[in-house]
Amino acid sequence: MDGYRIFCIALAGATLAIGQNPGGPLVAPGPKAGEHPLTTEQKRLNIESFELIWSTIRDQYWDPGFGGVNWTAVHDELRPKIDRAATMQEAREVMRQMMARLGKSHFAIIPADVYDDVDAGTGEGRGSGTAGLDVRVLGENALVTTVEDGSPAAAMGVHAGWEILAIDSVELAPLLRRLSELYRDSTARALYLERAVTAKLAGDPGGTVQVQFLDGAGARVTKRIERIQPQGTLARFGYLPPMHVWIKARKLAGNIEYVAFNLFLDPARLMPEFGDAVRTCGECPGIVIDLRGNPGGLGIMAMGMAGWFIDKPDQHLGTMHTRQAPLKFTVNPRPPIYRGPVAILVDSSSGSTAEVFAGGMKDLGRARIFGTRTAGAALPSAIDRLPNGDAFQHALADYISEGGQPLEGVGVAPDVEVKLTRAALLAGRDPVLDAAIEWIHSRK
Repeated sequence: MDGYRIFCIALAGATLAIGQNPGGPLVAPGPKAGEHPLTTEQKRLNIESFELIWSTIRDQYWDPGFGGVNWTAVHDELRPKIDRAATMQEAREVMRQMMARLGKSHFAIIPADVYDDVDAGTGEGRGSGTAGLDVRVLGENALVTTVEDGSPAAAMGVHAGWEILAIDSVELAPLLRRLSELYRDSTARALYLERAVTAKLAGDPGGTVQVQFLDGAGARVTKRIERIQPQGTLARFGYLPPMHVWIKARKLAGNIEYVAFNLFLDPARLMPEFGDAVRTCGECPGIVIDLRGNPGGLGIMAMGMAGWFIDKPDQHLGTMHTRQAPLKFTVNPRPPIYRGPVAILVDSSSGSTAEVFAGGMKDLGRARIFGTRTAGAALPSAIDRLPNGDAFQHALADYISEGGQPLEGVGVAPDVEVKLTRAALLAGRDPVLDAAIEWIHSRK
């Protein structure tokens, strides 16, 4: 079992994973011009890949009845088609058809030549250094949303709102167009494009990356930026690759408490610091919890965090269904309970446990959600390499929110939709946070 597969399983109560698609599994868009016929060896590897997908779903799918689908009959029907597939496109299409019979998202074929672009790499051995930039993809434009204080990028004058045009002389536009087409039906499209950009910026700390920007005046500027260690504390959990986890808490104008963190991980440190922020709020007029860009983590942490805001026993954020038994995400009240207004900020890069927490708090009437719809990537899943070199994503459970709706392929809809814009970033404004603050003040 490779490290990335373990990562996709264990980073979730629900999980961050590549390839989610509400309309069915992903496949490379359209046949490639000049695609060569398969060799005998390539055909053999495709058949092995087909059999591996079928048997993995047979053994691990959460519903042993496959939702009424005769899984053996599906195999027998499609096996002759994989035998006859003459190109990789045709072979992928057969495997896609097999998974589509389940009618579920989070089952995907990720072509080998795309996999490396969406696998940002999280382990130290794969280049943990960052450019000190937070990035979002709006449409097909990669924009800097924040620049880390004190970083080389900040010292060089890089500003929020600048568009990233090229990284190490490689233009981003063709890559983003290609990935945008690949994930065109996916609610997690923006999350995957953002990961691709982050992967290009990452590398060894102390090394440099050359980035071409479109600045606020519309001029092309090129900066060679020294990579630095990520913010936060390096955390290890089980077999997960080590990841840097940070949490920030501060008081906003009007004594509103603001808390943001990047992952639902490192519970021994993160949970007490989150609790301290809630407790010090006391009688403050409101709390803002910023989950924008948070791809998720350990589901049990969402239950614990919700306990600081909910005093009733036996309340649930939702239920995860596995082959073994359903798992209810039960809230554990943690006195003293904060009873004031709670605003949660989300965007299209909020996934997994961030969605479980935001969606559950919304369903229980304990928080108001601001921003844009979340990634809809809530299922724990694994990504395995296939014998033919492609990657295969498969979900290991199903998740239903307390309101009775699936999050997977749907996401959490904000109560107040507020979109981030380049103009706002260039002006140094955060319209999502502003809307949350305005709502909290209105509740006085």
